[in-house]
Amino acid sequence: MAEARYDRTGRTYTATRRPDPRIAARLRAALGSARTVLNVGAGTGSYEPPGTVLAVEPSAVMIAQRPPGAAPAVRGLAEALPLRDGAVDAALAVLTVHHWADVAAGLAELRRVARERVVVLTWDHTVTADFWLLREYLPAAAATDAALAVPIAEVAARLGAAVHPVPVPWDCADGFAGAFWRRPEAYLDPLVRAGASMFSLTPEPELRTGLDRLAADLADGSWHRRHAALLGRTELDLGYRLLVAELRAG
Repeated sequence: MAEARYDRTGRTYTATRRPDPRIAARLRAALGSARTVLNVGAGTGSYEPPGTVLAVEPSAVMIAQRPPGAAPAVRGLAEALPLRDGAVDAALAVLTVHHWADVAAGLAELRRVARERVVVLTWDHTVTADFWLLREYLPAAAATDAALAVPIAEVAARLGAAVHPVPVPWDCADGFAGAFWRRPEAYLDPLVRAGASMFSLTPEPELRTGLDRLAADLADGSWHRRHAALLGRTELDLGYRLLVAELRAG
């Protein structure tokens, strides 16, 4: 359950998980003219737009880290949202659907409470699996990622949503799993790994050999030689996807 996971691993979440302004701009554009927004799986409040009227989050640990002035938050589940039908203009769910016990029920709830649109940020594991960190160093984390991931086609079909790629900037401020693709030293930091589910939910002994190899490859320059083509890039598609479902015209 997301509640148990984040009550256990989310205590240092705000140390590395801060909203990136470029991703925030994409989310705001997707929300369009929505004046009232429900944030589902809201966590600490990253990417919460000014029009948020309520945040729903199962973990008390995450709610306790929400900043002063954030939208009111209640403990609850995506599968049973505490709002009437059509209560808000838009429902927002950012990097959360993979923690839901019943994805179909949760997505149906988003559609039920939203009048105009549903916006979901998630990722496509078929793309993420080719990330150099998972492919070359951390197959156990790749297996965790595969177990967590919800197929993009399923989410899009259930919502009736269009799917848009969200490239990751090289200097991304939000420390999710793929954020440090051009800053590989960051993955050696336990605090960074604690802020991303695929690492925090993988037993540390299963990561250790790969992390030690990464440290050695960084020390002798072999990582930089092997991935020289990445060093001049400003963004990279690692599978993050924005899904936008328009529920009515206007």
